[in-house]
Amino acid sequence: MILKKLKTAAAVTLSGIMLTGCVNLLEDYKETITDHQSIPYVRPPIEQISVSDYDEFIAVILDHIMEYVTDIHMLYYHPEEAYIQADIQRARHEIIYEHPIGAYAVAEITANTTRIVTHYEIDIQIEYKRTREQLDSIVNVSTEQAIRMQLLRKMSEHAEEAVFRSRLQLNEETIAELVRNTYYQNPRNVVMLPMITVETFPEEGSDRVYEIQFGYIESPGMLQHFGTLLTLYVQQNAELADGETESEVILSLVNNLIESTSFDEAAARTIHAHGVQNFAATAVGAFVRGTAVGEGFAMAFKALADELGFDCRVVLGDFDGLVHAWNIISLYGDFYHIDVAMCRVLGLETSFLKTDADLEEMLYTWDRENTVYCEGELTLEDILGDDDPGEDDNNGEESNEENEEEEDFVYERRKRVL
Repeated sequence: MILKKLKTAAAVTLSGIMLTGCVNLLEDYKETITDHQSIPYVRPPIEQISVSDYDEFIAVILDHIMEYVTDIHMLYYHPEEAYIQADIQRARHEIIYEHPIGAYAVAEITANTTRIVTHYEIDIQIEYKRTREQLDSIVNVSTEQAIRMQLLRKMSEHAEEAVFRSRLQLNEETIAELVRNTYYQNPRNVVMLPMITVETFPEEGSDRVYEIQFGYIESPGMLQHFGTLLTLYVQQNAELADGETESEVILSLVNNLIESTSFDEAAARTIHAHGVQNFAATAVGAFVRGTAVGEGFAMAFKALADELGFDCRVVLGDFDGLVHAWNIISLYGDFYHIDVAMCRVLGLETSFLKTDADLEEMLYTWDRENTVYCEGELTLEDILGDDDPGEDDNNGEESNEENEEEEDFVYERRKRVL
């Protein structure tokens, strides 16, 4: 009963508020509409670069080009507008046509000037013909050795181009020779000799950017795959080398190579130049595909010799009128010719550890003036020893004496060359 009375009282109170209080509140209500005030756009602050002469002016532009900046805002303190315009045109020409970085990377430079009492505001726009990545890839080199190192890195990666800046006076023929030398000196790292085109920026001058474009018959991905296989095969074959002396190790390398690789006679007849992009003329052909011509055998053998620390070189020349290649190796202070391909075709005794005179007699030709002399006295027979028991095993003391004399001769020769 008491609860019911409380509910009734609450209802009466609420009704009173609705009939009186709300009306009083609404009597003072006013609606106000305010126009939206848009916030004006404020241009971000621009770095204020001040210059007062031409040297500062062009230096600022070149610094920004190196950072691949497209817009430059500059304050030029000079009273004459004609002077400013002349500097703008002069800088444009010098950067695009004479400076190595500008000639390589910049397509156009435009500028707008505004007179501001004591100075001119110059807004410069730069249009590029190279990407930021290409600009950043430029390497400064000062020696041919540094160029070879950069070429080796790029050719090992099977890159499509190499770009370097140098004060060396180079031409396309010189660079092509550097590329060739890099290839023939590094058969463990470079799968194939690339075709190249060379462009210089500017065309003349003491300081230039050189852009070398590499071309291959295979894609970079495929060449990278072959490069991985080549490294693996060289390591595995080098581990198979056997022998107690350096000469025996070299002989085992040759034997293993000629047992695992066949000579590609058809390719040998059709290849008319060194460095041709034919796998038969590469170490990959010898190791991975198991077939090669003289150059392929020579590159494979050098790769193995390099892996084991021998001084070995590839010789480019001719054999009986055909394009051919073989090796020169250093043993015990002397140099010797080894033609692994002909060891495979004609036998070890014909082409292993030969002198210059031996090869000339067999109708080999090569650049004698720029090749080390091969005049060592070590022979295949010295390494193998004389296993021939003689014509008559029953000759008694006479036969034994002859054998002992022959053994003494071989021993003395070995001592002399070792």
